[in-house]
Amino acid sequence: MTEQSRNRIKVPSGKWLTGHLTDFQKDPLTFLTMLSREYKDMAQIRFGPFTRVYVVSNPNLIKKILVTKQTNFRKSQDLQILKDVVGEGLLTSEKDVHLRQRRLIQPSFRHSHINRYANDMIKTTSDYIEKWEDKKEYNMSDEMMNITLGIISKTMFSMDFDEGVSKIGEPMETYMRLAIKRMRSISPLPLWVPTKANKKYKQSIHSLNEVIASIINNRRQDDRTYEDLLGVLLQARDERDGLGMTDDQLKDELMTIFLAGHETTANALTWTMYLLAENPGIAEKLSDEIDRVIGNNPVEPKHFKDLSYTQNIISESLRLYPPAYLIGRQVIKDVRIGTYSLKKGDMVIMSQYAMHRNDQYFDEPDTFKPERFENNFVKTIPTYAYFPFGGGPRVCIGNHFAMMESVLVLACIAQRFRWKLAPNHHRVKPQPLITLRPKHGLRMVLEERN
Repeated sequence: MTEQSRNRIKVPSGKWLTGHLTDFQKDPLTFLTMLSREYKDMAQIRFGPFTRVYVVSNPNLIKKILVTKQTNFRKSQDLQILKDVVGEGLLTSEKDVHLRQRRLIQPSFRHSHINRYANDMIKTTSDYIEKWEDKKEYNMSDEMMNITLGIISKTMFSMDFDEGVSKIGEPMETYMRLAIKRMRSISPLPLWVPTKANKKYKQSIHSLNEVIASIINNRRQDDRTYEDLLGVLLQARDERDGLGMTDDQLKDELMTIFLAGHETTANALTWTMYLLAENPGIAEKLSDEIDRVIGNNPVEPKHFKDLSYTQNIISESLRLYPPAYLIGRQVIKDVRIGTYSLKKGDMVIMSQYAMHRNDQYFDEPDTFKPERFENNFVKTIPTYAYFPFGGGPRVCIGNHFAMMESVLVLACIAQRFRWKLAPNHHRVKPQPLITLRPKHGLRMVLEERN
């Protein structure tokens, strides 16, 4: 394809200097969905005066970028800010480093390990919701974050809830809040500039590094055998050279798993509770399945496979409000994608949020319909029409863990409670930060089931 034909890709009108950056920053979900619907396979936009960006909305082209020709791309620049805390973890590392670390970590997320963690998921949730009271209002965004924080603390470090919150949860939340501001800034101040925000940011990173280093050091000196994630990672050896991870590698991966392992699942559960509150008929079907499969018995790991409608609810929630709502890539060497030629330095954006609402693949795309996932529906559409966990060599390593956790947590809650939006609730709107959160949280009134 010639440069002249390259420029025939449809380009929406933008500002002379900033291009389309202001539209994207103002409301990325609406902007990306508009591009997907109006410009179909590929739209060309511009961030600032020079950065050319391609928004890809064709599942076959997405597959080429994430799988077939993934060596021509690297992760987008905005995620590099996270290197301040996750270092060269799976989220940010590239090429050989990423491949080696993935080989070491993958066994930690085999079904046998995940099934072992399921008991911790259930116990942590059951213990936590014991404090919930009938007819009382709770901010479910905070509650779900607390539950998933408790689960990752237990499954990763064998910590109880309070210890996990105080040691890791609080500095992590501070870091996340400040990191989001830096990621959203067009030109964040260098960290050597002694502003109040920079000092707090560096202190949160220092606190997290100290805590994780202390946990690793204490565990290496402990003769006992642990079956948690840290225990498995400490025993991991590369099949090619027989070497394990250094303390720095361990720290980076633990930070990555901790960050991704509770933030995304908490948001998925929060959106699920919102969608069920807005669709009482579906909530009733959920209660019926819980009663039929579990009854008044305690939730157990074995129930997961029989909670098929509950699984469909989670899948449909991930379709409408995927916590990971876009994937960015930077072209590192010229590449041809379908009939399109991309040049080194170009950026590519693929949005799960926009793709999942494409009426070419989803009937009534804006409607919450868990039934659509019956009869292996996902196998009837192109692979990258639905990809809430990403794809290719960088697909979320904890996708099965997250799915089981979401289903079991929802089952524990739905067995005991019904819920509805609090009176005079603000308009619920998604806020696309590092992950997709409900803006201003989600206030719910709980009602105990008889």
